[in-house]
Amino acid sequence: MTVTAWKTNFTTTNGTDQAFHLHYVGIIILDLLTAIVFMGGLAGNVVVLWLLGFRMHKNAFSVYILNLAGADFLFLCTGTLRSLFEFSFYLRGISRFTIPVLIFAYISGLSLLSAISTERCLSVLWPIWYRCRRPQHMSAIMCALLWALSLLLSILEGNYCGYLVRNMHHVWCPLLDFISAAWLILLFVILTGSSLALMTRLLCSSNRVPLTRLYATIMLTGLVFLLCGLPFGIHWFLVFWFQKDFETFVPSYLVAFLLSCVNSGANPIIFFFVGSFKQRWWKRRHTLRLILQRALQDTPEVDEPEESLPGETLAMSGNLVS
Repeated sequence: MTVTAWKTNFTTTNGTDQAFHLHYVGIIILDLLTAIVFMGGLAGNVVVLWLLGFRMHKNAFSVYILNLAGADFLFLCTGTLRSLFEFSFYLRGISRFTIPVLIFAYISGLSLLSAISTERCLSVLWPIWYRCRRPQHMSAIMCALLWALSLLLSILEGNYCGYLVRNMHHVWCPLLDFISAAWLILLFVILTGSSLALMTRLLCSSNRVPLTRLYATIMLTGLVFLLCGLPFGIHWFLVFWFQKDFETFVPSYLVAFLLSCVNSGANPIIFFFVGSFKQRWWKRRHTLRLILQRALQDTPEVDEPEESLPGETLAMSGNLVS
């Protein structure tokens, strides 16, 4: 009986050690993949920020794209710092201060993406009203308001839910969680509805509008968010909000965080892919600025774009200036 019990205990312990080892290896692999995405995403968003901020003229949609790249850069940069803090024993205690910044960047990115899709939908469904009645600096005003609202929500979450002040699980925390969740759900509904409206007008409507590179850029960016960025928000509210044993959900959190980093790092790839698609590279030297300009081009393709559309004066999104 003693030998049998010892064998059973040994087998159980050995199986537990093996499961723990696989669990540990899986976490290390996820961390390495996340680090690779960090480096590539930060480099791509820095290029987009430099080109849109200092090398190109701004218009209605380039202002939104500039702010979206800023939100993605902030998310990736904060995620990098958080990973470094988690690996350091002495800095692990201050990693919790990065959570409000991650929340801020995530909410800002979704808000800006919803604003881009909504404004594009308005410009297609009601083009005359959009061109005649749209305020001149609407893009800049909307971006400022969305940044401010996202900052307010993240600060309140951090202050009353224990991220900025230790052991401060205030009575306001459930209410703030509900408000943040309701805001994210509203943004998701707006993004999905405007994207479906654009797709319907492009493919199924009898009064179809021609497909432009700006359409492709907005649609691909929204699709990548729905596939990669949305799981982070779902995990945040449906797991961390209701569960107390956080250690059990570390792998799922790492997967959701990795997908969200992929979403932030994929946007520059989408911009440059759409801008360089079907271009004759052997005829003319293409710069990154010209490729990014083409990604935001709101005019239909012509037969010979290389000769008819100069790189310095390429039309983007009409003549609206934010």
